[in-house]
Formats: sequence, structure tokens, C-alpha cells
Amino acid sequence: MSDAPLHGSGFDYDVIVIGAGYGGFDAAKHAADHGLRTAIIESRDMGGTCVNRGCVPSKALLAASGRVRELADAEHLAGFGIHAAPVRFERQKIADHANQLVATIRTNLTKTLERAGVTIIRGTGRLEGSQRVGVREINGVDRVLKAREVILATGSEPFVPRGIETDGRTVFTSDEAVNLEWLPRWLAIIGSGYIGLEFADVYTALGCEVTMIEALDRVMPTFDPDIAKIAARNLIDGRDIDARAGVLAQSVQPGAPVRIELVDMQTREPVETLEVDAVLVATGRVPSSAELNLASVAVETERGFIPVDDRMRVLVGGEPVPHLWAVGDVTGKMMLAHTAAAQGTVAVDNILGHSRSIDYRSIPAATFTHPEISSVGLSEADAKALAAQEGFELGAVRSYFKANSKALAELDSDGLMKLLFNKATGEVLGAHIYGLHAADLIQEIANAVARRQSVVQLATEVHTHPTLSEVVEVAYKQAAAAMLPAAVGA
Repeated sequence: MSDAPLHGSGFDYDVIVIGAGYGGFDAAKHAADHGLRTAIIESRDMGGTCVNRGCVPSKALLAASGRVRELADAEHLAGFGIHAAPVRFERQKIADHANQLVATIRTNLTKTLERAGVTIIRGTGRLEGSQRVGVREINGVDRVLKAREVILATGSEPFVPRGIETDGRTVFTSDEAVNLEWLPRWLAIIGSGYIGLEFADVYTALGCEVTMIEALDRVMPTFDPDIAKIAARNLIDGRDIDARAGVLAQSVQPGAPVRIELVDMQTREPVETLEVDAVLVATGRVPSSAELNLASVAVETERGFIPVDDRMRVLVGGEPVPHLWAVGDVTGKMMLAHTAAAQGTVAVDNILGHSRSIDYRSIPAATFTHPEISSVGLSEADAKALAAQEGFELGAVRSYFKANSKALAELDSDGLMKLLFNKATGEVLGAHIYGLHAADLIQEIANAVARRQSVVQLATEVHTHPTLSEVVEVAYKQAAAAMLPAAVGA
């Protein structure tokens, strides 16, 4: 940013944010809280994907369906000496719970921005050259605004591979799945990443039969292999799920039934034609950048993603474009709501003149299945590559939930934590967890990664007994004991 004062004459706003998802929301609020004249432009519902079509409604569905699963698990309850009546649920009321939560959070978010003094413009935003933003408002009016700084936060949308035709009811994406309009008797889910796993959790709890189709050579390919192995035992093998890896859904035709043509991923030879009641396409997400008129500032995307540096400045040929920033899914860094929010704050801090970079290694991720999966920092493969590159010995220890008193008390002790660390310095490089409340447990390790702390120090920190946090404590102690002798004595 230049040294000129931020409140320059001739500008309608100090900051204009295009997109009101979590990234745009945090950027706009942070800017307004620091005295910047701020506007935010949103073409759809305030809150973006997370609030309206993603994390918020899906967690409401997972909470309700998780209760159903718990009450229906007669064997588990019998372990406590509890015998419950057959469980009943109302699909519409579960859907209503999710819709009401969305409405509440969307309203709260909008009021928060208004209280902060942010101008909310309902319409579609685009660039019209440097420091100029075009907006076509919902009422049809088209105008151009001048802003000292522009932040792009347009997010992403579900990716539908070629050959798959969606109709929003029998073949649909996560956008429609969160509405829970009906419960197909037999559902095929294409993709076994976190979106596919979470919806498999919901639908199987509510009595649906699921076939999971994964094009890559193993189910849950984006997860740590050891974590995936133990998690799949419970989340897939232990449920009414037929999981198939190495097969591609070459063609999906909506209807009653839906026809899926499966071919071998390697040879493209036909494998089988499935006829199911519905198909959920959970094959990832793609950036929403096509309508931004990026050519007006000579920005070229990378598969639709806007290139940025760690200060969130948009790049052209590796060099930052003056007064232009991008945050959230549209950057393709870590497509998570809390990453977008962190990026939004970093962008505004840099606009304010405080040089700040984002640390992706310390940002955790979670999959809210029952039990949960979480991770932070480096994968084991990336940690091995870093160890080879920097010439240190990589340490890896495992801590099991079956040795944890709280997990045993809950009769839910099927879980594992893997901790990765530098054997010479003790620095925590990453962690991967499957087990009860893994999404909450990961934060402690994320904080250690953010501070680049050593397991030597962490191993002495006292954890409450009996709690699940002792799974982390045990891992830290094991790691400290496994360090190289010279390092421990240093």
C-alpha cells in the first residue's frame, strides 16, 4: 500500500468488499471497526456458503441425525444398562432446525455489519479497472464506485464433473442436500472427502442406504492414511455403506431411478451401471471468479483461483497489484470458513499499514462425523519431505483413545491421534486425530504449531483429568521421550 492517507478525496469508500461470506464479513467488520468507510456487496444471501449452504446448516443436520444415531444404537446404550424405545424422528422438523439456525445466524451477521457502520449493497460486484468497482444492484441499477482498496471475497461453488447432470432433486450437490427435502432409500455419494463423509453420516443415521464412489485408489484420499484406515472401520465399514474406490462416475442421469455408469478409473473400461434413488455430488468446490472482470486489471487466474501472496495481495506475474486484495475460497489456499475469516483480517491489517502474513500451517481442519476427524499442520508425507530438505529426523508418535479414561467412560474409545515433530528441536509440525470431539481437541495442537512450540515444553503442561485432552498430553509426553538425546540435553 502507498504512504498516502487512507481517507483520500475522490473515493466513495476506503474499502469495498465483494462477497459477504465469512472472509468478506470479517474483512468488512475489521475495516469498519478501525474507522475505514466500508461497503460490502453481496448478490445472494448474507453469510455466503458457510452460513447458508455449508458449515452452519450441515452441522445442524449432523447434530440432529447424531442424536438419532445415538438413540438407535441399542448395543451401545445396553453397555450403560439403558434400553430405549425404538427411535422416531420427523424429517421436516430436522430440516426446520437447520433452516432456523441459518436464518438466525444470517440475521445476526447482517446486524453486526450494520452496527459496525458497514454499507451493505445488494447486487453483483465486479472490477472496472484499478480502484473501481461496478455493481449491478438487485433493482437493476448499474453503477461504478471508487474505492481506495478493493477486497475480492466471492467464495466458491460445488464442482460438478463432466458427464454428471444435476436436477436439484434426484441428482444434487451439498447446496441442496442441506435442505433435507426428502430421504432417498438408496443414495449414491460421489466423493469421499469431508463433504461426502459428513452427508453419509447424516443420511445413514436417518435410515438411508449409501453407496460411496471414489475415483482415486483409496477411500478418504485426502486424510492421513493411518487415520483414514481406523476412521473408515467405523464411519464406512460399520455402517450401511458400500464404498468403492478406483471407479469413476462417467455418466449420471437424473430420474426415477437415477442411472450411474461406472468405469474403471485407470482403464476407463465399464464396471457397472447402478440404478439408485438419488445421487449427491460431493466432488469438491471451484472458485467463483468468472464474473469479476479480472481482465480489467490484467489478473490471470489459476484454474479460476486468484493468485495472492501471504499478505493477501492479488498478484500479476508474481508482483502485487496495487490496492487489490483477495481472501477466502476464491484464493484456493485452504477452502475453510475460518481460513477465509483469518485472511480477511490479515488483508485489512495490511491495508491499515500493519505488515501481517497468514500462517496456513497453524490453521486446523475438521470433519464433523460421529466420531470426528481433525488435522493441523503438515501431512506425514509433507513432513518427511521437509525433514529430508532441511536435514532433520522426523518423529511420529501415536496416542490412543482406548487408553483414555473419559473415552472409556463414554464407551466410545475407538480413536487415534498421530503427532508429527522435529526430533532435534521438538517443534510440533502437525497432528491428525480421529475420535470423540477430535474437532475440539485439534485446537490445542494448532496453538502449539502457531507458536512453533517444542514438545519438551508442552509435555510439562498439566491437563485436566479425566478429559479427552489427555490424549494430547500423552502424545506430547511420548514425543518428548522420543527426541534425540543430544536435543533433550540441550
